[in-house]
Amino acid sequence: MSTGSPQPRYRVVSPEGRVVVRSRPARKPLESLAGKTICEVWDHLYKGDLVFAALRQRLRELYPGVRVVEHPAFGNVHGPDAARVIGRLPDLLREHRCDAVITAVGA
Repeated sequence: MSTGSPQPRYRVVSPEGRVVVRSRPARKPLESLAGKTICEVWDHLYKGDLVFAALRQRLRELYPGVRVVEHPAFGNVHGPDAARVIGRLPDLLREHRCDAVITAVGA
C-alpha cells in the first residue's frame, strides 16, 4: 500500500495515429490487357518517361488493340500543382475510360 502522493495518470497515444481513410476491397484483376485502355500517371522525377516508353512499346507488342493514354494527359502528380492535378485525376481517368493505370516514379 502506497502512502505517497498519487502518481500522475497519462493518456496513451499510439505513434501510428488514427486511421482516417477507410480501405476498400481491391478490384478483380483484368483477365487480359488486350483491347483495354491503360493510363500512365507520373510524378515527373527520375527517368519515368523512359520507363513509360519501354512499357508502352512492350504492351503494344503483347496485347492487341491496347490503347495507352500517355502521362502528359494527366499532369505532374508531384509538382507545384500536385493538389489540383490529383484532385482532377479521378475525373480524367473516367474521361479517358481507363481500364488500368500504371503509376511510375522512374528508374
